[in-house]
Amino acid sequence: MSPSNPTLDAWEACNKIDTAFVMTCCAFCWPIIPAVGLGYSGYSTRWNSIASFYPALIAVSVCTIQWWAIGYALAYGEGGAVVGPLTTAFHRGVGADPVGTIPAILFSFFQLIFEATVCAIAIGGASHMVWGGGFLAELGVLDFAGGTPVHINSGATATALSLYLSYPVARSRKSANRTPSHLALHKPHNTICQMIALIIIWGSWLAFDAGTTLALNYKSVMAMVVTNVCASAGAITYAVYTWAETGKWAVDSVFLGAIAGLVMITPSAGFIGINTALFFGIFGALLTRQALRIKFTPWARKWRWVDNGDTFATHCLCGFAGTIATGLFASKEVASYDGVTDITGGVVFDGNIRQLGIQVLEACIGFTWSFVVSWLLFALIDCVPGLEVLCTNDELLMGMDAAQMEETLTEHHWTDEAEYKAIDAAKGPISIA
Repeated sequence: MSPSNPTLDAWEACNKIDTAFVMTCCAFCWPIIPAVGLGYSGYSTRWNSIASFYPALIAVSVCTIQWWAIGYALAYGEGGAVVGPLTTAFHRGVGADPVGTIPAILFSFFQLIFEATVCAIAIGGASHMVWGGGFLAELGVLDFAGGTPVHINSGATATALSLYLSYPVARSRKSANRTPSHLALHKPHNTICQMIALIIIWGSWLAFDAGTTLALNYKSVMAMVVTNVCASAGAITYAVYTWAETGKWAVDSVFLGAIAGLVMITPSAGFIGINTALFFGIFGALLTRQALRIKFTPWARKWRWVDNGDTFATHCLCGFAGTIATGLFASKEVASYDGVTDITGGVVFDGNIRQLGIQVLEACIGFTWSFVVSWLLFALIDCVPGLEVLCTNDELLMGMDAAQMEETLTEHHWTDEAEYKAIDAAKGPISIA
């Protein structure tokens, strides 16, 4: 008889169907990370498209190492009101032992995809406060898949960076060849990038919300369905709204409307039904459309407010709206579809007014935490020679692709490169013998 192996014993205690389900969701979720960069690449100017895509691609590697070293411990370590202790740093003790019905290492990997998607260090604290046993979790906050840890945090971080670029305080401010300026507004330069990004993001988001149940049950099915309904309602609403304004149909409108719906449903996918999801999507699209008008105002130009990627209007504001709306419309019945979850419910269906206050508190704390910490990190980075946050004036005129990348989508950036042809006009085909 072979000796007992604690790792294999723990593995045998896991549910293999649930494990296979979450592994499949991870595989479908992963492409959302580079797809976000692809979307921003389409949004940027053609002089900065590769540079806009690259951060999302490298985030996969950087966040994986950070998550393995300390990220998981800060987010899900046991104890601590704001961040977890480092008892599981470097994934010590994170292996086959079940978290729910799946191995802890798989749970960690699924949560890593969330962290890499946001690509903001501040998510570690927000995740712990909301999901890892922190004080917001103790208050009974309802956040199914990341209204605050994903969307409000990413929106707050983008807002902090936008403001820092306009009003730097360290080396970028003191540099004579770096000039903060208001970014000229422009239409997305590559609609194909937006189309491909939306296809990937929409599909990956279905797996995100379904997989958040961490088990294959009716709740995971409903989470996927309401996510699709909300995104669809947002896409149609935004497309029709802009058509009524301009008389034209636009892929950009479908893109923004669908993203607004996906953001709205994230905190509530496991707590609301199909009918409610439909109205969430409609409201999210209308909110985003109105919020996008801010950057076109004289006020925005005066104060150098930049939201070129529409992160504040979509992720931050819809994250706020979705988080608060969850407190209004969360249903005790829907939450119990996994046979385990028992919540008090929200205001409308279960008369729990207290939940609304908890949701507002979560959203405000999440935004403040991420904005302040992110701004301080940008300022600290800007203090390091060679890591100035604001690019030089020459780099700005040249474009980030030519200034900082070896690749470009614009041919005339490389006018000094010899043109290669496989056939010599005078001698015929070039011999490779």
